[in-house]
Amino acid sequence: MVTSPELDRGAILRESAAAARHLARICFKTGPPTHTGLELEWTVHDAADPSRPVDRARLRAALGGHCPATLDETSPARPLRHGSAVSLEPGGQVEISTPPRASLGALVRATELDIAEVTGLLRGAGLVLGRTGIDPHRGPHPVVDTPRYRAMRRAFDHGGPAGRTMMYCTAGLQICLDAGEPEHLPLRWAVAHTVGPPLLAAFATSRRHAGRGTRWASARMAAWLAIDPARTGPVWSPARPDEDPVAAWTRYVLAAPLLCLRTPGPDWTAPPGVTFADWLAGALPRPPTTDDLDYHVSTLFPPVRPRGYLELRYLDAQPGAAWRVPLAVLAALFADTEVLHAAHLVSAPVADRWHQAARHGLGDRPLATAAARLLDLALAGLPRLDLPHDLHEEIHRDVRRRRTAAERGDR
Repeated sequence: MVTSPELDRGAILRESAAAARHLARICFKTGPPTHTGLELEWTVHDAADPSRPVDRARLRAALGGHCPATLDETSPARPLRHGSAVSLEPGGQVEISTPPRASLGALVRATELDIAEVTGLLRGAGLVLGRTGIDPHRGPHPVVDTPRYRAMRRAFDHGGPAGRTMMYCTAGLQICLDAGEPEHLPLRWAVAHTVGPPLLAAFATSRRHAGRGTRWASARMAAWLAIDPARTGPVWSPARPDEDPVAAWTRYVLAAPLLCLRTPGPDWTAPPGVTFADWLAGALPRPPTTDDLDYHVSTLFPPVRPRGYLELRYLDAQPGAAWRVPLAVLAALFADTEVLHAAHLVSAPVADRWHQAARHGLGDRPLATAAARLLDLALAGLPRLDLPHDLHEEIHRDVRRRRTAAERGDR
């Protein structure tokens, strides 16, 4: 999260080829796939009355020295004991971002301890973490207010209420995987996208919002999909299955309109309709820099975003410790190239069913069938993960339950 601009940093960019070279270097760091990371978000509620708004002062007091600078500029913003950074989304959603770890078992144990720590901090202020991907009790209400978020709100308001719903009410589970060796990057990139709709369907948790049913299995993803597709739509497309990942990402980044334009003042509103390609072509008084390009990338929210690693952004927040199940499923699918090929065969036919996944979840038969097959592949791959025996057995049981639900087509 950026609270004050750092202008005129980095090399000046004057052509798309230079932008593409920078994106390739920064966004796709290839090598042996050894690390996994997590970003977990939760809505935050008053323990006695979950529909009561939670204000800035209460969150600041609860988080203490872990409070992010977006809420308290004087905070030391200390990480949690096991390394996770704490941040806040615009509606006061708490997020923890773990350090990447080479051991999946170590990642799970450290994350559990950091969640316990932040849960304890909130409990001391009479607050609890939510259990779903969208606030089931409250409508949009701003808590964290920065120039970035004000500019985002203005831009999204032109497209209707979905932007505010996303900003202030949604919570996701993001799983971060290494991009892999250069020769395997196209497959890992494609599978990260193609498994998205069936796994979104299998792990959808956001049917209720603001006190009523939404008729969506994932109202969270429905909000994301209703925002500008140039910013939130998938990068990989079944229409261009063999497109080079760097070329696809460069095309996406340059075609996306600017969401905000950093200035020394409080108003970061971007000129409407100006894309980064337009900026390169001279649409604004000064040329962009590599720092501007990096910041522009931070305002793009596709289901899979390359950040040196692959950030899979399409899963709803999970109740309690259930986040471990999709983590293990994706780790198992990506642990072996042969399994990746099998996962691609299973999921490619439903790779474009994002809306159906958000609307119907496992009630969509093609998605339910693909999800069941992906979970079978994950079950076969679980023994290859470095999970302690007790954790392996617990996750194995949970994956089997999900697999049964997918086979039945549970909504």
